Amino acid sequence: MDSLPLLCSILLLLGGGLYWFFWILRLAKINSIATEKLQDSYNKYWSFFSQPKEISNADKVLHFVDVFYSLITDVYEKIWGQSFHFSPSVRGKSHGEATRLHEEMAGDLIGVKPGHKVLDAGCGIGGPMRAIAAHSGCKIVGITINEYQVQRARMLNKKARVDSLCEVVLGNFLEMPFDDNSFDGVYSIEATCHAPMLEDVYAEIFRVLKPGALYVSYEWVTTDRYCSGNVEHEEIIRGIERGDALPGLRHYSDIAVTARKVGFEVVKEKDLAMPPAGPWWTNLETVKKIDNWINRTGATVLEALGLAPKGTLDVHVMLSATVSHLIRGGETGIFTPMHMILCRKPSPF
Repeated sequence: MDSLPLLCSILLLLGGGLYWFFWILRLAKINSIATEKLQDSYNKYWSFFSQPKEISNADKVLHFVDVFYSLITDVYEKIWGQSFHFSPSVRGKSHGEATRLHEEMAGDLIGVKPGHKVLDAGCGIGGPMRAIAAHSGCKIVGITINEYQVQRARMLNKKARVDSLCEVVLGNFLEMPFDDNSFDGVYSIEATCHAPMLEDVYAEIFRVLKPGALYVSYEWVTTDRYCSGNVEHEEIIRGIERGDALPGLRHYSDIAVTARKVGFEVVKEKDLAMPPAGPWWTNLETVKKIDNWINRTGATVLEALGLAPKGTLDVHVMLSATVSHLIRGGETGIFTPMHMILCRKPSPF
């Protein structure tokens, strides 16, 4: 009888070990890049984005944004879920619930309703579009530059049974394959930060939006607390930029100026991360603990055993460093991923 507790403990340890082994194996699997190309893709990406402020070839930015999402889409989804963005923590709500409310608010701000045709500019694998379509009943067309994300979004739309409302198109949001004045509303959630020039993507969104209709964007920006010349501040921002495929973070004051420059009327601006909203980086602290103790060790072991392709560890190390920079950006208040700007395209009538 005395051996029974010991036997149970051994079985629990074995079961737990197998669980974490298969969890780590899932995280190591990157479906969007051929095994033999992972290390090379990572090396080229890192070489391009290692010094974001020195990027001079804007034409290559979107190519390497595409490479970035090929590197991280599977990892993001397995750790973070289907919505590749942040949201304010809400007392009494889970991370998933807070995320859904944050997405639904984007739809509410532009007044979407059944019968409307809405554009998701930079849709990723479609988490927000599924939430907004289910919430409002509108039809949503999403565009992403990454082919793997298109395939993944279409599959998830079908699985969620919203494929009759949600369509996903492969394309560049700087040159969209849509007619002028064709959408009843447009939103972008933490996506336009990848554009080399914000004016270019805002002008393209202005073109496809119907007169009188609304556009809302949640932007990644530096705040008034950011001090150029402060070594810690500059390292935090540079870390966020190079780890998230950003050609350079903009100051929040530049956003409305750019919107007006292309012809928009600015209806409202607000940093949705400000109190009473809870910290948006809380879940990142949990992700960081998991990564430090499980993911990185697992990636190291699996890569050494040949069960994961070369480059897997490099991707996890890059993402781990980026998580640390994002947390510090939030804690210091020098960065926000949810500066909301609501704009209207003027109507001639």
